Amino acid sequence: MSEKEEELQSLDELAAESDEPDFDQAAAGFDEIEALRAERDDFRDKFMRALADAENTRKRADRDRREAENYGGSKLARDMLPVYDNMRRALNSADESEQEVNKALLEGVELTMRELISVFKKHGIDPITPEVGDKFDPQLHQAMFEAPVPGTKAGDIIQVAAEGFMLHDRLLRPAQVGVSSTPAS
Repeated sequence: MSEKEEELQSLDELAAESDEPDFDQAAAGFDEIEALRAERDDFRDKFMRALADAENTRKRADRDRREAENYGGSKLARDMLPVYDNMRRALNSADESEQEVNKALLEGVELTMRELISVFKKHGIDPITPEVGDKFDPQLHQAMFEAPVPGTKAGDIIQVAAEGFMLHDRLLRPAQVGVSSTPAS
């Protein structure tokens, strides 16, 4: 037989020549495939967890950035509130006779006050201005005193000592008020 013919054996001859199948070797191959699948699944799980962790970190950083932008100046704003209060007192303390004499000074204080209010509004600081007769709200007001006042109901505001302020949706300073303690009749 030529070499070519030896190479081209029939399937029957090949089957007759082969020994019994090696099941141990096949089982080892399946075990290796299963081990690779388990490793693949483990890597996929780790990848998905890392992806979720990265997304959570991105969202947290974005939220922290927004909060820092909105509320980062709250300490400075809180420190500026006494300046506002003093300017308000200066404007309210001048009676009519002093207004004519100190007209330029009072006008300067009023212009400075307007500018301060404008800056407050620009940065999201809004005043809380309760009126006499409004209902006391502990979320927005701080009771400085209680007094029985005829013609009022318990819990009504009877005097406003100082305005309060909100920084966006957070309370910067509560309005300081006097509250009626008139008992219900």
